Amino acid sequence: MDTAERELLEEALRKAMTMSEPGAGLDSALADLGWPQMLAEEPDTAVPLVFRLLGETGTQAAVLNDVVLHAAGRPVGGTLPLPYAGGVWVEWARDGSATPSALDPGLPLRRVDPGEAVPLAAGRRALGWWLLGTGRAMLALAREHVLDRRQFGRPLASFQALRHRLAETYVALEGAEAALAAAADDTGSLLAKAVAGRAALTTARHCQQALGGIGFTAEHALHRHVRRALVLDGLLGSTRELTREAGASLLRERRTRRLVDL
Repeated sequence: MDTAERELLEEALRKAMTMSEPGAGLDSALADLGWPQMLAEEPDTAVPLVFRLLGETGTQAAVLNDVVLHAAGRPVGGTLPLPYAGGVWVEWARDGSATPSALDPGLPLRRVDPGEAVPLAAGRRALGWWLLGTGRAMLALAREHVLDRRQFGRPLASFQALRHRLAETYVALEGAEAALAAAADDTGSLLAKAVAGRAALTTARHCQQALGGIGFTAEHALHRHVRRALVLDGLLGSTRELTREAGASLLRERRTRRLVDL
């Protein structure tokens, strides 16, 4: 897929995500755009693009199921139990029957009995791209706010403390994107998801500070992205759990693996 084709695909996906009803409606729209075929034939292009746009647009679809099912060599279109932080297992429902999560009512997750082990690397990379898109959406909201609002006769963007916070946010998101782009195996995917989760949580904290009280209100979009980041961080292992797992592996093997050839 060349650059022009990718740009056309991104435009079509963004339009589908902004115009379709989250959940089953978006699942159907993505299927019409050829999501199952893209996943089978060009996953390295389709997965980062689709999941990053899910984060940027703030919508949701059950496509994580498809990524994990495809990695396990099983037919896409169904559901399966997925591990969550704290030893819990959840299912991402496709039929709308799940009780909305108290933390993020927009995600149809329901608690289920533990399932069989499935490959998690591809799913962790997909969630990392989703977290990255969510982080970029939060940063865009904060940037717009500090450029538009004034305090003491000056734009908020002129205050050094806010500039430093948003610069740290930008660096964290860029680092997460680099880690995701380089992830190619189980260890790389685990670390990339942990880095993306940490970046999204850092973004939520700094952007909330930049937005102040308005960021807590239901009328502003920030709180929805913060909720989304918190829930997605826990899926397939939280930042804290994955970091601990990586450290345990390092102690067990007594060596560090080369993750990127520079």
